Formats: sequence, C-alpha cells, structure tokens
Amino acid sequence: MHRRRRTALVLSAAIAAAVPFLTACGSGAHPGAAAVVGGQRITVSQLESRVDEVRQAQRAAVPDETQYQQVLASTSSLTRDTLHNMVLDQVLHRAAQDAGVSVTRKEVEQLRSGLEQQAGGAKGLQAAWLQKYGIAPKRLDDNLRLQVEATKLAQVLGTDTAQPAFWKALAKASQELHVDLNPRYGAWDVQKSSRVDAKTPWVREVTSAGTQVSA
Repeated sequence: MHRRRRTALVLSAAIAAAVPFLTACGSGAHPGAAAVVGGQRITVSQLESRVDEVRQAQRAAVPDETQYQQVLASTSSLTRDTLHNMVLDQVLHRAAQDAGVSVTRKEVEQLRSGLEQQAGGAKGLQAAWLQKYGIAPKRLDDNLRLQVEATKLAQVLGTDTAQPAFWKALAKASQELHVDLNPRYGAWDVQKSSRVDAKTPWVREVTSAGTQVSA
C-alpha cells in the first residue's frame, strides 16, 4: 500500500457505515457541546473554528469561485468529518496511553520529512492533506502525530491498523471515554470508533457559501 495512504489510514478508514452500539447526547444535557469525550466538551465553537480553518485554506488554494463552489460541494460533510477526527484523536490517544505508547517530536518530524519527499515538498504535502483528508496546514503536525501514534499502537498490539485487534483497542477506549455526540452531528459507534449518521429526519444540514449550519 502506498505509504501516504497507510499513514492516513486511521483518519479515513473509520468514516464508514456502522450499525450497533451507538451513543448520542442531547444539546439539553450538554448545552453548547458538539461532543463530550471523557467528560470533556468539544464545543460547537471549537468545531466551527476547525472547519473555518479548512475552509480558509481551501479558499486560498482555490481562488476561482466556480472551482471553489465545486470544492464546497465535494466536502459538504466537512463539519461531521471534522468532528469525527477530533473525537477519534482523543480515542486513539487514550488507547495508546493504555498500551504505554508515546510519540516524540522527532518521530513526527521523520514522518513529515519522508512524506514531504514523496509530495514534492512541504507545500505539496499540505495541499495533499487538505484535499484528501480535510486537514488544514496548521493542523498537519497534529495529524501526523496521530498517524505515528496509531502505527506504534498497532506494533505494540502485534497487528496493523487494518486488523480487528487494533479497532478492538479503540473500541475499549471509546467505552472508557463514554463518547457522546450531539445528535445534530450523528452518533458514535463504539465498536467501530466512528461517527455515524443518527436516524433523526428532523435534523438537516444546510450548506451555504462555505458555512454549514444544522437546524
């Protein structure tokens, strides 16, 4: 498998359909929260700030208005995908802690260096991560740390990130953290460690000029 795709495996593989073991929180129980992970809130404003970072980077990368509108259309689920990544980051970190895994700055720098060589430089890597995974340039190192953490966790478990043993460790971490999502953003599948769409037909997402609003 191409190395770039391997390093982004955790980020992309869990965005898939799942069925049982869903958890969700109402905005009444956690006002202003997009999600609650380990008793800590990911606020709606924090989520919107992350989405704005990506939209601003996309706007800078695609100045043509027609092409930008096409980018918006192709990334209409950005808000939900961004929340998924924010939650998964904490779940993976908890699983890594449980396994005694830590990541050094040098390991992140080594991964970034190798990927930059493949992408034709720092700008090329930033553009690739923005386009393929919705990661703003300022969050690139944070995401690469996530990839290193996932790889090291899999090694400790004697498996790889595509195998059930790896995702079982993440499921255990999800249970420990009692992940709750605001229903407007879906629900959290504990066994898959993934955000899924909740069956709430009264919730709809409206995308307009790059701003996503749920009502």
